[in-house]
Amino acid sequence: MSQSELGFNELLAAAKHSAVHLEMRDSYGVGDEAEDFESWKRTGQRDVDPASEHWAPWVELIRSTVARGVVVRRARVVSEPVTDYIRYEHAGTVVNLLAGEQVRWLPRRLASDIALPGNDCWVFDSETVLFNQFSGDGNWSEPRWEVRSEAAVARLASEAFETVWERGTPHGKYTV
Repeated sequence: MSQSELGFNELLAAAKHSAVHLEMRDSYGVGDEAEDFESWKRTGQRDVDPASEHWAPWVELIRSTVARGVVVRRARVVSEPVTDYIRYEHAGTVVNLLAGEQVRWLPRRLASDIALPGNDCWVFDSETVLFNQFSGDGNWSEPRWEVRSEAAVARLASEAFETVWERGTPHGKYTV
C-alpha cells in the first residue's frame, strides 16, 4: 500500500511520537454526527459518555495511541462569537480529553498572521500530513482526504499547528 493510499487509522498506528489535528472550520456537516448535533440543538444535551456507541471507537483508538507514547493534540481556530456547531464541539470535548487528547482553542482574530494550510489536517510525527477534504456544507468530499509527505508541506502544516497551539487557550479555560 502506498503512502497516498493510507487512511487515518493506518497513519495514526504508524505514528511514533506525535499526532496533531488542526481544525479551522466553524461548522461541519459530517453524516456520522448529524443526528447527534440535531439532538443537541433540540435538547442542549450532548453525548459525553466515552463508552457510548458514538464515542467508544474514538476513545479506544486515542487511548491505545497515547498508551504507545504518542502525544495527541488538537487545535481549533474558531470565529467569535462561536457558531452552534462550535458550541456542540466544545460541549463534547470532555470526551476527547478523557481519551487522552490535549485540546486548545484559538479565536480566528488572533490567527491573521499565521500561514495556515487551506484545509483541516492531521500531522503525524511532523512528517506526514493528512488533509481532510470537506464540501462547502461541511460534509466529507470524495476523496475524504489527501496524504502528503513533501518536506515543505509537512513543515507548513507543522509550523501552523505549533503556532496555533502556542497562542491557543487550553480547553478548560476557553468558554463559549
